[in-house]
Amino acid sequence: MRHYQAVFKVSERRALRVFGFGRSTHRYQGCKDDCRLADQPGELAAQRPRYGYRRLHVLLRRQGELVNHKRVYRVYRAEG
Repeated sequence: MRHYQAVFKVSERRALRVFGFGRSTHRYQGCKDDCRLADQPGELAAQRPRYGYRRLHVLLRRQGELVNHKRVYRVYRAEG
């Protein structure tokens, strides 16, 4: 997007309006920090290889981790 601003010398608002994006969408920076979470399901999965991500989610909740099941699934799939 910034490339088009430089080439055509238009403002950010105008460039985003042309493409149909919102400014908040353009400036959004995700804050997914799964590094801390990636260790725990990996250790639990190594101890209990037959457990799936749903059961690992329950175990993490019992340990006191406030974690979403979708996030556990994402980390579980990434770790293999």
